[in-house]
Amino acid sequence: MRRQRHDMVAETRAKLIAAARQAFGAAGYAEASMDDFTAGAGLTRGALYHHFGDKKGLLQAVIHQIDAEMTARLNRVSAAAPNRWEGFVGECVAYIQMALEPEIQRIMFRDGPAVLGDISQWPSTNGCIAALSDSLRQLKAEGAIIDIDIEVAARLINGASSHAALWIANSDAPEETSRRAVDGFRALLEGLRVDKK
Repeated sequence: MRRQRHDMVAETRAKLIAAARQAFGAAGYAEASMDDFTAGAGLTRGALYHHFGDKKGLLQAVIHQIDAEMTARLNRVSAAAPNRWEGFVGECVAYIQMALEPEIQRIMFRDGPAVLGDISQWPSTNGCIAALSDSLRQLKAEGAIIDIDIEVAARLINGASSHAALWIANSDAPEETSRRAVDGFRALLEGLRVDKK
């Protein structure tokens, strides 16, 4: 009985997140109607309020889902690289380039900061900084990067990549901005390497 209720709750949450994600991605947060996506999910506003509190809470859940998917994609990028350094750079670059994808661009880098505030203050940021710190610590242990304060480097890289993604998402020429941002970011990361050949 308890398991059945748990499954029903999970299914309701998943339906609401999927419907909201589609609406936020297509129309944007401000234009997305709660009635439209609750009806699209075959649910009521009451279900939305019960599970997420309000539309903002639902946006947070959608962003959490997209962020988890982005993290999984980034992990695949680094895992496929020929060495740890290339994996690290590839992961950073891939994150910046995701700002070109319409759904990520609109939900994560336009509406998210407008509704939820400064991206550097989101709960997921601490996880990103921890993951960057771990990668940098391993690179430093291998002698691949210079002797640098790991936390400082992780926070600076996180801030630079987030800012680059926001710049791309809000640019009038996102493709060109992305190319410039990636080139600049690669040059900055090269400054960390011990062997720059």
